[in-house]
Amino acid sequence: MTDSESQPCPPVTSVSSCEETDGGEKLKRKAEEPGERGKFKLHRLEEKETKEEETGQFEFRTYPTETPDEDVSVPAAVTELRPGDSADVSPSLVRDVHRTGAKCVPGGPVDPLHPGPRYHSTGVLRVKPGRGEPTLSLSCSDKLARWGVLGFQGALLSHYLEEALYFSTVVVGKCPYSQKVMDRALVTRCSHVSGLPDGFSVCSPLLLQSSLEFPFSQNQTELQHRAGRISPCGAAISWCNVADQPLDVTANGYKHGVTKKVLGTPKARSLLCKLELFHSFLSLVGATDPSALPDSLRSGELHTYWDYKQASQSYQQAWQQLRQQAFPLWPRSDRNLLLFQ
Repeated sequence: MTDSESQPCPPVTSVSSCEETDGGEKLKRKAEEPGERGKFKLHRLEEKETKEEETGQFEFRTYPTETPDEDVSVPAAVTELRPGDSADVSPSLVRDVHRTGAKCVPGGPVDPLHPGPRYHSTGVLRVKPGRGEPTLSLSCSDKLARWGVLGFQGALLSHYLEEALYFSTVVVGKCPYSQKVMDRALVTRCSHVSGLPDGFSVCSPLLLQSSLEFPFSQNQTELQHRAGRISPCGAAISWCNVADQPLDVTANGYKHGVTKKVLGTPKARSLLCKLELFHSFLSLVGATDPSALPDSLRSGELHTYWDYKQASQSYQQAWQQLRQQAFPLWPRSDRNLLLFQ
């Protein structure tokens, strides 16, 4: 957060009148961050304390400037960013870090919640969402870091591939940005991983930032709708460049338009859920000539989604090395949830 960015609440520059208790004491008003239950106290500036006591006026104080160390996320500069710019800011402009609501995984470091750039612990795994029921879904940067070692093809398609598939470039739209922080989040956290099987390596994609801002970002949406609170939508449109069913429209995890009667049936399932993707994979296996099947798929003991994933031995070996050396706290899904056919 910098002077040019949105503060947790509208800056309170003055209060014409203060509420009074029965004893006549003046109370400082509080400003609440949109969407947050916690509140931020209004502190009087020390150098204006005498004047404020006389006039009854108070000012909102941002946290004192602190010089961040090498591990602290630095927000975007006040000036407009260009593609590939580092966007590191002079310490005199730093008021806070760009905060996330995602929570640290259990069993590891926690956020100290100190003022300014010391609010977050950096380089740790985080689960989504920031509010509401907790899940085992890791944050986007954690998933990208994992894909930088294991590839984004997953365990099932690894049966058919000789090498993992990696992103060559990651482009971030215009937003609070730090090249150093991006490199740490996506690359250096896993750069020391070794002992990977053939076909896997630590990939270092080119990291760039565009000067274009996503027109439907939270920031742009708030600018267009100044009245009322902006909340995420539960609907999603997923598109794939294929002739058969290119669109998958869901609402709150279910196929859009389904009724309560069909909840829990195949009609309510998204085409992108694990079960539907597994069925697509089984169709691929069934369409493959038996003589051309990979050795890992020729076992007669493969029945469930879990069986097929575990049979991808090279992928599982790479995942084991990554977990042991970089992400020992990565949450594990309940195996019983993966024993479907």
